[in-house]
Amino acid sequence: MPQFVIEREMPGVGKLSGGDLKGASETSCSVLRDLGPDIQWVHSYVTDDKIYCIYRAPSEDMIRQHADTAGFPANSISQVRNVIDPTTAE
Repeated sequence: MPQFVIEREMPGVGKLSGGDLKGASETSCSVLRDLGPDIQWVHSYVTDDKIYCIYRAPSEDMIRQHADTAGFPANSISQVRNVIDPTTAE
């Protein structure tokens, strides 16, 4: 299954409370359940003004459908072509 990185521009998101982030997560999970098993949220990184999400899905279109339905921005969607880490150097 292809993996994608989604960049969501959300000014001030890093200042949201745990409860606010939980609510956003619940919204996302609800939409994912409705879309079915072909799309999976892996995890997200919250910075001061952006969220970077890792998803598995068959297409960018399905990622965009999730974002539109959930009401989240998807300013950039990029398919992951490879993963490297320190062990790649070994």
